[in-house]
Amino acid sequence: MNTTKIVFIGAGSMSFGLSTFQDIFSCGELKGSTLALVDIDGDNLKRMYDLALKMNEASKSGLKIEATMDRRKALPGAEFVISSIAIERCKLWKYDFEIPKKYGIRHTLGENGGPGGLFFTMRTIPMVLDIVRDMEKLCPNAYFINFSNPESRIVLTLGRYSSIKSMGLCHGVFMGQNDVARIMGLNKDDIDVWAAGLNHFQWLLEIRDKVTGKDLYPLLREKSKDFDPTFMPLSRKMFRAFGKYPSCSDDHIGEYLAYGWEAGEKGYDFDWDAKNRVDMAKEIALRTSGKKPLGDWLSRSQERSIHVVTGILNNKKMTIESGIVYNNGAITNLPSDAAVEVPVMLDAGGIHPIRVGSLPPAIARLCTVQVGVQQMAVDAAVNGSKEMALQTLLIDPVVNSTDAAEKILNDLWEINKPYIRKCI
Repeated sequence: MNTTKIVFIGAGSMSFGLSTFQDIFSCGELKGSTLALVDIDGDNLKRMYDLALKMNEASKSGLKIEATMDRRKALPGAEFVISSIAIERCKLWKYDFEIPKKYGIRHTLGENGGPGGLFFTMRTIPMVLDIVRDMEKLCPNAYFINFSNPESRIVLTLGRYSSIKSMGLCHGVFMGQNDVARIMGLNKDDIDVWAAGLNHFQWLLEIRDKVTGKDLYPLLREKSKDFDPTFMPLSRKMFRAFGKYPSCSDDHIGEYLAYGWEAGEKGYDFDWDAKNRVDMAKEIALRTSGKKPLGDWLSRSQERSIHVVTGILNNKKMTIESGIVYNNGAITNLPSDAAVEVPVMLDAGGIHPIRVGSLPPAIARLCTVQVGVQQMAVDAAVNGSKEMALQTLLIDPVVNSTDAAEKILNDLWEINKPYIRKCI
Protein backbone atom coordinates (compact mmCIF):
# COMPACT_ATOMS: atom_id res chain seq x y z
CA MET A 1 0.00 0.00 0.00
CA ASN A 2 1.41 3.40 -0.96
CA THR A 3 1.69 6.18 1.58
CA THR A 4 1.53 9.91 1.06
CA LYS A 5 1.25 13.27 2.75
CA ILE A 6 -1.95 15.26 2.40
CA VAL A 7 -2.10 18.88 3.52
CA PHE A 8 -5.60 20.21 4.11
CA ILE A 9 -5.60 24.02 4.06
CA GLY A 10 -8.79 25.47 5.49
CA ALA A 11 -9.37 22.32 7.52
CA GLY A 12 -11.72 24.27 9.80
CA SER A 13 -14.18 24.66 6.92
CA MET A 14 -17.76 23.94 7.89
CA SER A 15 -18.55 23.31 4.22
CA PHE A 16 -15.92 20.74 3.28
CA GLY A 17 -14.06 19.87 6.49
CA LEU A 18 -16.28 17.04 7.64
CA SER A 19 -16.89 15.56 4.18
CA THR A 20 -13.13 15.50 3.51
CA PHE A 21 -12.57 13.72 6.83
CA GLN A 22 -15.34 11.24 6.03
CA ASP A 23 -13.64 10.30 2.79
CA ILE A 24 -10.10 10.14 4.17
CA PHE A 25 -10.99 8.01 7.18
CA SER A 26 -13.32 5.64 5.35
CA CYS A 27 -11.21 4.89 2.27
CA GLY A 28 -8.93 2.30 3.92
CA GLU A 29 -6.03 2.99 1.55
CA LEU A 30 -3.92 5.55 3.39
CA LYS A 31 -2.48 3.64 6.35
CA GLY A 32 0.89 5.10 7.31
CA SER A 33 0.20 8.36 5.51
CA THR A 34 0.28 11.84 7.04
CA LEU A 35 -2.65 14.26 7.19
CA ALA A 36 -1.55 17.80 8.04
CA LEU A 37 -4.35 20.19 8.98
CA VAL A 38 -3.89 23.91 8.42
CA ASP A 39 -6.17 26.78 9.42
CA ILE A 40 -5.55 30.36 10.54
CA ASP A 41 -8.39 30.13 13.08
CA GLY A 42 -6.90 28.39 16.09
CA ASP A 43 -10.23 27.38 17.63
CA ASN A 44 -11.53 25.84 14.41
CA LEU A 45 -8.22 24.08 13.86
CA LYS A 46 -8.23 22.57 17.36
CA ARG A 47 -11.84 21.41 16.93
CA MET A 48 -11.08 19.63 13.65
CA TYR A 49 -7.76 18.24 14.90
CA ASP A 50 -9.56 16.60 17.83
CA LEU A 51 -12.19 15.24 15.45
CA ALA A 52 -9.52 13.87 13.10
CA LEU A 53 -7.83 12.07 15.99
CA LYS A 54 -11.16 10.55 17.01
CA MET A 55 -12.09 9.46 13.49
CA ASN A 56 -8.60 8.08 12.87
CA GLU A 57 -8.81 5.96 16.00
CA ALA A 58 -12.37 4.76 15.40
CA SER A 59 -11.72 3.83 11.77
CA LYS A 60 -8.32 2.26 12.50
CA SER A 61 -7.00 4.23 9.53
CA GLY A 62 -3.46 4.46 10.92
CA LEU A 63 -2.76 8.00 9.74
CA LYS A 64 -0.37 10.41 11.38
CA ILE A 65 -2.33 13.58 12.18
CA GLU A 66 -0.65 16.98 12.42
CA ALA A 67 -2.01 20.49 12.89
CA THR A 68 -0.49 23.93 12.39
CA MET A 69 -1.53 27.50 11.69
CA ASP A 70 1.50 27.97 9.43
CA ARG A 71 1.09 26.28 6.05
CA ARG A 72 4.81 26.62 5.30
CA LYS A 73 5.52 24.18 8.11
CA ALA A 74 3.03 21.69 6.68
CA LEU A 75 3.82 21.83 2.96
CA PRO A 76 7.30 20.21 2.76
CA GLY A 77 6.89 16.61 1.61
CA ALA A 78 3.25 17.04 0.57
CA GLU A 79 2.01 15.19 -2.49
CA PHE A 80 -1.56 16.50 -2.29
CA VAL A 81 -2.85 19.85 -1.04
CA ILE A 82 -6.59 20.16 -0.52
CA SER A 83 -7.83 23.74 -0.23
CA SER A 84 -11.11 25.00 1.19
CA ILE A 85 -10.45 28.63 2.04
CA ALA A 86 -12.34 31.92 2.07
CA ILE A 87 -11.79 35.38 3.50
CA GLU A 88 -14.58 36.21 6.00
CA ARG A 89 -16.80 34.18 3.73
CA CYS A 90 -20.33 35.08 4.82
CA LYS A 91 -19.62 38.60 6.04
CA LEU A 92 -18.12 39.72 2.72
CA TRP A 93 -20.45 37.60 0.59
CA LYS A 94 -23.39 39.40 2.18
CA TYR A 95 -21.99 42.72 0.93
CA ASP A 96 -21.43 41.12 -2.49
CA PHE A 97 -25.12 40.29 -2.64
CA GLU A 98 -26.72 43.31 -0.99
CA ILE A 99 -24.76 46.21 -2.53
CA PRO A 100 -25.54 45.34 -6.19
CA LYS A 101 -29.17 44.88 -5.19
CA LYS A 102 -29.15 48.36 -3.62
CA TYR A 103 -28.21 49.81 -7.01
CA GLY A 104 -30.86 47.90 -8.93
CA ILE A 105 -28.91 44.88 -10.16
CA ARG A 106 -31.08 41.79 -10.01
CA HIS A 107 -29.11 38.64 -9.34
CA THR A 108 -29.37 35.31 -7.55
CA LEU A 109 -26.36 34.54 -5.33
CA GLY A 110 -23.45 36.91 -5.91
CA GLU A 111 -20.80 34.22 -5.54
CA ASN A 112 -19.56 32.91 -8.90
CA GLY A 113 -21.05 35.38 -11.36
CA GLY A 114 -22.17 38.99 -11.50
CA PRO A 115 -20.66 41.74 -9.31
CA GLY A 116 -20.39 39.43 -6.30
CA GLY A 117 -18.47 36.86 -8.33
CA LEU A 118 -16.03 39.57 -9.39
CA PHE A 119 -15.20 40.59 -5.83
CA PHE A 120 -15.02 36.99 -4.64
CA THR A 121 -12.38 36.72 -7.35
CA MET A 122 -10.57 39.95 -6.47
CA ARG A 123 -10.00 38.94 -2.85
CA THR A 124 -9.52 35.18 -3.31
CA ILE A 125 -7.02 34.98 -6.18
CA PRO A 126 -4.14 36.71 -4.32
CA MET A 127 -4.58 34.31 -1.40
CA VAL A 128 -4.63 31.24 -3.66
CA LEU A 129 -1.57 32.42 -5.56
CA ASP A 130 0.27 32.88 -2.24
CA ILE A 131 -0.44 29.23 -1.42
CA VAL A 132 0.71 27.87 -4.78
CA ARG A 133 3.84 30.05 -4.70
CA ASP A 134 4.69 28.36 -1.40
CA MET A 135 3.95 25.00 -3.02
CA GLU A 136 6.26 25.80 -5.94
CA LYS A 137 9.08 26.24 -3.41
CA LEU A 138 8.24 23.59 -0.82
CA CYS A 139 6.40 20.79 -2.66
CA PRO A 140 6.62 21.56 -6.40
CA ASN A 141 5.34 18.16 -7.52
CA ALA A 142 2.24 18.20 -5.33
CA TYR A 143 -1.32 18.41 -6.68
CA PHE A 144 -3.56 21.31 -5.64
CA ILE A 145 -7.18 20.19 -5.19
CA ASN A 146 -9.53 23.13 -4.85
CA PHE A 147 -12.96 23.30 -3.22
CA SER A 148 -13.17 27.09 -2.90
CA ASN A 149 -15.35 29.37 -5.01
CA PRO A 150 -15.19 30.93 -7.48
CA GLU A 151 -13.89 27.60 -8.80
CA SER A 152 -13.64 28.46 -12.49
CA ARG A 153 -11.68 31.63 -11.87
CA ILE A 154 -9.28 29.96 -9.45
CA VAL A 155 -8.56 27.09 -11.84
CA LEU A 156 -8.19 29.52 -14.76
CA THR A 157 -5.68 31.54 -12.74
CA LEU A 158 -3.64 28.47 -11.86
CA GLY A 159 -3.66 27.28 -15.46
CA ARG A 160 -2.24 30.62 -16.56
CA TYR A 161 0.13 31.56 -13.75
CA SER A 162 1.39 28.47 -11.93
CA SER A 163 3.32 25.31 -12.71
CA ILE A 164 1.47 23.47 -9.93
CA LYS A 165 -0.79 20.65 -11.13
CA SER A 166 -4.34 21.51 -10.11
CA MET A 167 -8.03 20.83 -10.44
CA GLY A 168 -11.25 21.93 -8.79
CA LEU A 169 -13.96 19.69 -7.41
CA CYS A 170 -17.69 20.37 -7.07
CA HIS A 171 -20.69 18.18 -6.26
CA GLY A 172 -22.92 20.12 -8.67
CA VAL A 173 -23.07 17.28 -11.16
CA PHE A 174 -24.72 15.11 -8.51
CA MET A 175 -27.25 17.85 -7.77
CA GLY A 176 -28.21 17.84 -11.45
CA GLN A 177 -28.39 14.06 -11.46
CA ASN A 178 -30.64 14.11 -8.39
CA ASP A 179 -32.95 16.71 -9.96
CA VAL A 180 -33.51 14.88 -13.24
CA ALA A 181 -34.03 11.61 -11.38
CA ARG A 182 -36.68 13.32 -9.26
CA ILE A 183 -38.48 14.67 -12.30
CA MET A 184 -38.46 11.24 -13.98
CA GLY A 185 -39.52 9.43 -10.80
CA LEU A 186 -36.38 7.28 -10.80
CA ASN A 187 -33.77 6.43 -8.20
CA LYS A 188 -30.75 8.66 -8.71
CA ASP A 189 -28.44 5.65 -8.32
CA ASP A 190 -30.09 3.98 -11.32
CA ILE A 191 -29.11 6.67 -13.79
CA ASP A 192 -25.80 7.76 -15.24
CA VAL A 193 -25.02 11.25 -16.51
CA TRP A 194 -22.31 12.59 -18.81
CA ALA A 195 -21.81 16.31 -18.27
CA ALA A 196 -19.63 19.13 -19.51
CA GLY A 197 -19.53 22.92 -19.49
CA LEU A 198 -18.48 25.43 -16.86
CA ASN A 199 -18.60 25.09 -13.09
CA HIS A 200 -22.18 25.66 -11.93
CA PHE A 201 -23.08 25.88 -15.62
CA GLN A 202 -22.65 22.29 -16.69
CA TRP A 203 -24.96 20.60 -19.14
CA LEU A 204 -26.07 16.97 -18.96
CA LEU A 205 -25.09 15.85 -22.45
CA GLU A 206 -26.34 12.34 -21.81
CA ILE A 207 -28.71 10.78 -19.26
CA ARG A 208 -28.86 7.01 -19.41
CA ASP A 209 -30.11 3.98 -17.51
CA LYS A 210 -27.07 2.69 -15.64
CA VAL A 211 -27.81 -0.97 -16.44
CA THR A 212 -29.25 -0.95 -19.95
CA GLY A 213 -27.68 2.22 -21.33
CA LYS A 214 -31.10 3.39 -22.53
CA ASP A 215 -31.32 7.09 -23.39
CA LEU A 216 -33.50 8.71 -20.71
CA TYR A 217 -33.81 12.15 -22.31
CA PRO A 218 -37.15 11.26 -23.99
CA LEU A 219 -38.54 10.26 -20.58
CA LEU A 220 -37.23 13.46 -18.97
CA ARG A 221 -38.85 15.61 -21.68
CA GLU A 222 -42.17 13.86 -21.21
CA LYS A 223 -42.17 13.84 -17.40
CA SER A 224 -41.02 17.45 -17.16
CA LYS A 225 -44.14 18.69 -18.95
CA ASP A 226 -46.44 17.93 -16.00
CA PHE A 227 -43.98 18.01 -13.10
CA ASP A 228 -44.36 20.53 -10.28
CA PRO A 229 -43.90 23.92 -12.04
CA THR A 230 -42.24 25.43 -8.96
CA PHE A 231 -39.35 22.93 -9.10
CA MET A 232 -36.28 24.40 -10.85
CA PRO A 233 -38.32 26.57 -13.22
CA LEU A 234 -35.29 28.33 -14.74
CA SER A 235 -33.36 25.11 -15.33
CA ARG A 236 -36.38 23.57 -17.02
CA LYS A 237 -36.93 26.64 -19.22
CA MET A 238 -33.29 26.39 -20.30
CA PHE A 239 -33.80 22.67 -20.92
CA ARG A 240 -36.75 23.38 -23.19
CA ALA A 241 -34.89 26.13 -25.04
CA PHE A 242 -31.48 24.47 -25.44
CA GLY A 243 -32.36 20.75 -25.48
CA LYS A 244 -30.05 19.71 -22.62
CA TYR A 245 -30.58 19.99 -18.87
CA PRO A 246 -28.29 22.46 -17.05
CA SER A 247 -26.72 21.74 -13.69
CA CYS A 248 -26.63 22.40 -10.81
CA SER A 249 -29.56 24.57 -9.66
CA ASP A 250 -31.54 27.66 -10.58
CA ASP A 251 -29.63 29.98 -8.25
CA HIS A 252 -26.22 28.81 -9.47
CA ILE A 253 -26.90 28.88 -13.20
CA GLY A 254 -28.84 32.11 -12.66
CA GLU A 255 -25.61 33.84 -11.64
CA TYR A 256 -24.49 33.73 -15.27
CA LEU A 257 -27.68 34.90 -16.95
CA ALA A 258 -29.20 38.36 -17.40
CA TYR A 259 -32.60 36.82 -16.64
CA GLY A 260 -31.45 34.49 -13.87
CA TRP A 261 -33.34 36.53 -11.28
CA GLU A 262 -36.64 35.32 -12.78
CA ALA A 263 -36.26 32.12 -10.74
CA GLY A 264 -35.87 34.10 -7.50
CA GLU A 265 -33.63 36.66 -5.85
CA LYS A 266 -33.44 35.42 -2.28
CA GLY A 267 -29.70 34.92 -2.30
CA TYR A 268 -27.81 32.70 0.09
CA ASP A 269 -29.45 31.94 3.42
CA PHE A 270 -26.93 33.59 5.74
CA ASP A 271 -29.08 33.07 8.84
CA TRP A 272 -29.20 29.35 8.16
CA ASP A 273 -25.46 29.31 7.61
CA ALA A 274 -24.76 31.03 10.94
CA LYS A 275 -27.06 28.63 12.79
CA ASN A 276 -25.59 25.65 10.98
CA ARG A 277 -22.06 26.60 12.03
CA VAL A 278 -23.10 26.75 15.69
CA ASP A 279 -24.99 23.47 15.42
CA MET A 280 -22.10 21.77 13.63
CA ALA A 281 -19.60 22.88 16.28
CA LYS A 282 -21.87 21.40 18.97
CA GLU A 283 -22.27 18.19 16.99
CA ILE A 284 -18.51 17.83 16.55
CA ALA A 285 -18.02 18.35 20.30
CA LEU A 286 -20.56 15.62 21.10
CA ARG A 287 -18.94 13.12 18.76
CA THR A 288 -15.38 13.98 19.69
CA SER A 289 -16.14 13.59 23.39
CA GLY A 290 -17.80 10.22 22.83
CA LYS A 291 -21.19 11.43 24.05
CA LYS A 292 -22.55 10.59 20.62
CA PRO A 293 -21.23 7.88 18.26
CA LEU A 294 -19.45 8.85 15.06
CA GLY A 295 -21.96 6.74 13.15
CA ASP A 296 -22.34 7.79 9.51
CA TRP A 297 -19.42 10.19 9.82
CA LEU A 298 -17.25 7.17 9.05
CA SER A 299 -18.91 6.59 5.66
CA ARG A 300 -18.08 8.17 2.31
CA SER A 301 -19.47 11.54 1.28
CA GLN A 302 -20.41 12.50 -2.27
CA GLU A 303 -17.24 14.53 -2.72
CA ARG A 304 -14.34 13.26 -4.82
CA SER A 305 -11.08 14.53 -3.30
CA ILE A 306 -10.08 11.12 -1.95
CA HIS A 307 -10.77 9.59 -5.37
CA VAL A 308 -8.23 12.01 -6.81
CA VAL A 309 -5.67 11.17 -4.13
CA THR A 310 -5.99 7.39 -4.31
CA GLY A 311 -6.57 7.31 -8.06
CA ILE A 312 -3.18 8.95 -8.63
CA LEU A 313 -1.37 7.37 -5.68
CA ASN A 314 -2.42 3.82 -6.52
CA ASN A 315 -2.56 4.15 -10.32
CA LYS A 316 -6.23 3.20 -10.48
CA LYS A 317 -6.89 4.39 -14.03
CA MET A 318 -10.29 5.50 -12.79
CA THR A 319 -12.75 8.10 -14.02
CA ILE A 320 -14.57 10.61 -11.84
CA GLU A 321 -17.73 12.27 -13.03
CA SER A 322 -16.54 15.83 -12.95
CA GLY A 323 -13.56 18.08 -12.34
CA ILE A 324 -12.79 21.73 -13.06
CA VAL A 325 -9.66 21.88 -15.21
CA TYR A 326 -7.85 24.20 -17.61
CA ASN A 327 -9.56 23.54 -20.93
CA ASN A 328 -6.70 23.22 -23.41
CA GLY A 329 -8.99 21.38 -25.86
CA ALA A 330 -11.14 19.27 -23.53
CA ILE A 331 -14.19 21.11 -24.91
CA THR A 332 -13.25 21.92 -28.46
CA ASN A 333 -15.68 24.78 -29.12
CA LEU A 334 -14.79 26.73 -25.98
CA PRO A 335 -11.58 28.78 -25.73
CA SER A 336 -8.47 26.83 -24.72
CA ASP A 337 -7.81 29.56 -22.15
CA ALA A 338 -10.83 28.69 -20.04
CA ALA A 339 -11.66 26.62 -16.98
CA VAL A 340 -14.15 23.90 -17.86
CA GLU A 341 -15.88 21.13 -15.95
CA VAL A 342 -15.60 17.71 -17.59
CA PRO A 343 -15.13 14.06 -16.62
CA VAL A 344 -11.55 13.29 -15.54
CA MET A 345 -9.40 10.16 -15.60
CA LEU A 346 -6.85 9.56 -12.82
CA ASP A 347 -3.75 7.36 -12.83
CA ALA A 348 -0.12 7.48 -11.77
CA GLY A 349 0.48 10.01 -14.53
CA GLY A 350 -1.90 12.45 -12.84
CA ILE A 351 -5.05 14.25 -13.89
CA HIS A 352 -6.30 13.66 -17.44
CA PRO A 353 -9.33 15.69 -18.54
CA ILE A 354 -11.46 13.62 -20.88
CA ARG A 355 -11.89 15.24 -24.27
CA VAL A 356 -15.65 15.54 -24.67
CA GLY A 357 -15.52 17.28 -28.04
CA SER A 358 -18.00 20.01 -28.87
CA LEU A 359 -20.94 21.26 -26.85
CA PRO A 360 -24.16 21.88 -28.80
CA PRO A 361 -23.51 25.17 -30.66
CA ALA A 362 -26.06 27.34 -28.81
CA ILE A 363 -24.86 26.06 -25.42
CA ALA A 364 -21.24 26.71 -26.40
CA ARG A 365 -22.12 30.30 -27.33
CA LEU A 366 -23.89 30.77 -23.99
CA CYS A 367 -20.86 29.44 -22.12
CA THR A 368 -18.43 31.50 -24.20
CA VAL A 369 -20.06 34.71 -22.94
CA GLN A 370 -19.26 33.69 -19.38
CA VAL A 371 -15.74 32.53 -20.27
CA GLY A 372 -15.03 36.09 -21.39
CA VAL A 373 -16.28 37.47 -18.09
CA GLN A 374 -14.16 34.98 -16.14
CA GLN A 375 -11.04 35.79 -18.17
CA MET A 376 -11.53 39.51 -17.58
CA ALA A 377 -12.15 38.97 -13.86
CA VAL A 378 -8.89 37.04 -13.54
CA ASP A 379 -7.06 39.82 -15.37
CA ALA A 380 -8.52 42.33 -12.90
CA ALA A 381 -7.63 40.20 -9.88
CA VAL A 382 -4.03 39.37 -10.74
CA ASN A 383 -3.34 43.00 -11.68
CA GLY A 384 -5.24 44.44 -8.72
CA SER A 385 -6.81 46.76 -11.29
CA LYS A 386 -9.88 48.89 -10.61
CA GLU A 387 -10.06 49.81 -14.28
CA MET A 388 -10.17 46.16 -15.33
CA ALA A 389 -12.71 45.43 -12.59
CA LEU A 390 -15.05 48.04 -14.09
CA GLN A 391 -14.54 46.51 -17.53
CA THR A 392 -15.44 43.11 -16.08
CA LEU A 393 -18.70 44.49 -14.69
CA LEU A 394 -19.56 46.11 -18.01
CA ILE A 395 -19.20 42.89 -20.00
CA ASP A 396 -21.13 40.80 -17.47
CA PRO A 397 -24.68 40.07 -18.69
CA VAL A 398 -26.03 40.45 -15.15
CA VAL A 399 -25.05 44.14 -15.11
CA ASN A 400 -27.46 46.38 -17.04
CA SER A 401 -26.38 49.90 -16.01
CA THR A 402 -23.10 51.80 -16.28
CA ASP A 403 -24.09 54.04 -13.38
CA ALA A 404 -24.88 51.04 -11.20
CA ALA A 405 -21.61 49.37 -12.21
CA GLU A 406 -19.56 52.38 -11.12
CA LYS A 407 -21.37 52.70 -7.79
CA ILE A 408 -21.07 48.99 -7.07
CA LEU A 409 -17.40 49.09 -7.98
CA ASN A 410 -16.65 51.99 -5.64
CA ASP A 411 -18.54 50.50 -2.70
CA LEU A 412 -17.22 46.95 -2.99
CA TRP A 413 -13.70 48.12 -3.81
CA GLU A 414 -13.47 50.00 -0.51
CA ILE A 415 -14.77 47.00 1.44
CA ASN A 416 -12.35 44.60 -0.26
CA LYS A 417 -9.38 46.95 -0.47
CA PRO A 418 -7.37 45.16 2.26
CA TYR A 419 -7.33 41.98 0.13
CA ILE A 420 -6.86 43.36 -3.40
CA ARG A 421 -3.33 43.60 -4.76
CA LYS A 422 -1.27 42.94 -7.83
CA CYS A 423 0.01 39.40 -7.56
CA ILE A 424 1.88 38.62 -10.77
